[in-house]
Amino acid sequence: MLSFFKSGAAAPRLPEDRIDPVYRRLRWQIFAGIFFGYAGYYLVRKNFTLAIPHLVEEGYSRGDLGVALAGVSIAYGVSKFLMGAVSDRCNPRIFLPTGLILSAVIMLLFGFTDWATSSIAIMFVLLFLNGWVQGMGWPPCGRTMVHWWSQHERGRIVSTWNIAHNVGGGLIGPLFILGMAWYNDWHSAFYMPAMVALGVAVFAFLTMRDTPQTCGLPPIEQYKNDYPDGYDESHEREFSTRDIFVKHILNNRLLWYIALANVFVYLLRYGILDWAPTYLQEVKHFTVDKSSWAYFLYEWAGIPGTLLCGWMSDKLFKGNRAATGIFFMILVTVFTALYWLTPPGHAIMDMFCLIAIGFLIYGPVMLIGLHALELVPKKAAGTAAGFTGLFGYLGGSVAASAMVGYTVDAYGWDGGFMLLLGACVLSIVLLAMTVRHGRRT
Repeated sequence: MLSFFKSGAAAPRLPEDRIDPVYRRLRWQIFAGIFFGYAGYYLVRKNFTLAIPHLVEEGYSRGDLGVALAGVSIAYGVSKFLMGAVSDRCNPRIFLPTGLILSAVIMLLFGFTDWATSSIAIMFVLLFLNGWVQGMGWPPCGRTMVHWWSQHERGRIVSTWNIAHNVGGGLIGPLFILGMAWYNDWHSAFYMPAMVALGVAVFAFLTMRDTPQTCGLPPIEQYKNDYPDGYDESHEREFSTRDIFVKHILNNRLLWYIALANVFVYLLRYGILDWAPTYLQEVKHFTVDKSSWAYFLYEWAGIPGTLLCGWMSDKLFKGNRAATGIFFMILVTVFTALYWLTPPGHAIMDMFCLIAIGFLIYGPVMLIGLHALELVPKKAAGTAAGFTGLFGYLGGSVAASAMVGYTVDAYGWDGGFMLLLGACVLSIVLLAMTVRHGRRT
């Protein structure tokens, strides 16, 4: 099975006068492939949340549907790590579209078959499978970026690529509205985005490529004359699975630090996002429509914030990802405290704080993924990215749903925000433990 995805052999080197124009053309083309390809994954990731109100009308409880929905996060956290290890030895041009097609097929089952929503158990299994194949999206993109862009330009590239999830996730709603207008069928929340995702998978296959060497080009480090600290010929050899896990992941102390930091960054990210409508309505006395707009603005504020963070990481902080992340997380801490302590009746201030948190938090999310790519040789990049993602989703995302909820039940919203502010502080401490590495780089 893995032979189908196997990375290709090096092609004969192109003549010197063709290397630069081919490199330039392919980099634009490949970036389009991974950007829209990853956006396509978000078209078929969160569809179930739009269907929940309709499933409640059919007699399912919100709690049972929440259990089914948890299947996506559980499977995605594990899969992102394991699929990262697989992707390090695979051709991303085949690997990414395959996962996207499988995810779209699962959504089509939800959309066109009654049995897919006939029980909580079936829904959990299908959503778990969807979360698993969703793990085939990030790692091949990370592998592609470290092979086609050098270290001192990756901050801008990764930050620009990272907004693909905002683009894809934001399109689910309009596609659902379009499906309801055409078919008056709530199942269109599944099949409308899924059909678009299938077209995106074809586009990704046509535009993506494997490594530069398979296209007759030199390694990106040689082409850009941009060599990371400790670079040698071994960085161009494929590693065994054991070497990747033992030598470059499990024994990598710095990678452990940022993986643990990712737990607390994700706890803050989803702790604010998931509970914003409830908090704003219960404590700040927002109406449903106003809290919905606040939720939307939080998500989309991350687009310019991520781009700014990538630029600052490259230009102002000279590639020091940890220092940039600390700067942004300090600001996140300030605005989270203001969001909590502003008394009810100051809606503009509440909205401003929520938008500011959204603007700032997605930068550190992006930087931790980028930092993971740079803490290992590029042949182990997918596994490193999956490792940090495993901690973020199984630790931070699950804690944001369960721990924040139980804390608020037991100690009120003050206890919930103390938990979130504690997560901010711990993320800063853990990122600070990797700053010296960033300075060397």
